[in-house]
Amino acid sequence: MVQLHDLKFTPFISEAEINIGIEKVAAQINADFENKTPVFLGVLNGAFLFAAEVIKRFKGDCEVNFVKLSSYEGTGTTGNVEFLMGLTSSLKGRNVVVIEDIVDTGNTLESLDRILKSEEVNLYKIATLFYKPASYKKSLPIDYVGMEIPNDFIVGYGLDYDGLGRNLTQVYKLKNSKMTNIVLFGPPGAGKGTQAAVLKDHYNLKHISTGDVFRYNIKNETELGKLAKAYMDKGQLVPDSITIDMLKAEVRQSNGGNGFIFDGFPRTVAQAEALEEFLQEEGTQVSAMIALEVDDEILVERLLERGKTSGRPDDANELVIRKRIKVYYEETAILKQFYLKQDKYFGINGVGSIQEITARLKEAIDQLV
Repeated sequence: MVQLHDLKFTPFISEAEINIGIEKVAAQINADFENKTPVFLGVLNGAFLFAAEVIKRFKGDCEVNFVKLSSYEGTGTTGNVEFLMGLTSSLKGRNVVVIEDIVDTGNTLESLDRILKSEEVNLYKIATLFYKPASYKKSLPIDYVGMEIPNDFIVGYGLDYDGLGRNLTQVYKLKNSKMTNIVLFGPPGAGKGTQAAVLKDHYNLKHISTGDVFRYNIKNETELGKLAKAYMDKGQLVPDSITIDMLKAEVRQSNGGNGFIFDGFPRTVAQAEALEEFLQEEGTQVSAMIALEVDDEILVERLLERGKTSGRPDDANELVIRKRIKVYYEETAILKQFYLKQDKYFGINGVGSIQEITARLKEAIDQLV
């Protein structure tokens, strides 16, 4: 975590991830401008680091200008006139690559579009390291994008907060001043999924299910998904490091919200410690482990009833059900002690109507928020 002036920022995009985005943009520009001599326009102040990295990767001849959008009051009916301060030669008939640090509202791009057309350039392309699709409402195309990011307030790698932070080699996002992060547990049949759906909406929390995260990464063949599948195909357990990296990516990609519900993670003390360390890096922590507590016989009855319609074979076999419940208690017993020592364990009676159980959960969570 870093502090700039009065605000705290937590790690968001690593230097390695930034370099991947730079390589992607540089490769596209090299392909489009092979055997051409483009003019690179680095837009100050923010684009100086990104521009330097892209330009030094260009394989042909090029010209470079670092410019700043400026304006002055014209006379008569001309109104406010915009121009590029720092431009040292005419751009008429030239092929131009504009290098921006970030594109969000697109207002700067509209001004650049007007200026470059008035300069009578042959063509121009826009390259940006960061792009916020949720903020961009303009129709102008963005030709090269290093990476798409949520609409967070970020600093680092050229971006600043009131003059500070441009020299940071990775990107940080504004720390949420108060987050509620819940590790939600419950044996099979306790109604954990139903309650998680209610709680995430009521408290504006992001529900992160380990199972869903694994399925997404494997289905979309992300690098982490490929690694996980390689272990699973061999019948081996996926290492904690891969699981926690998946969760890190999920947390850092989340836009807004007041915190997280972690479902299915952690399963071991090592995972709990890794989660604790990661959340500390983000400037927050686990607020509580909340476990729905239901008598075994009620769980068996619920799951057998569910098995009549769920189509899941493991809901239709009482011996399998009892084994699943036993495994749950074996896995969570040590985690219960881990969070009890931190005074963060809440056992909630999971018997009753959905509304009654929700009310009990809210009573516990309201002590945290």
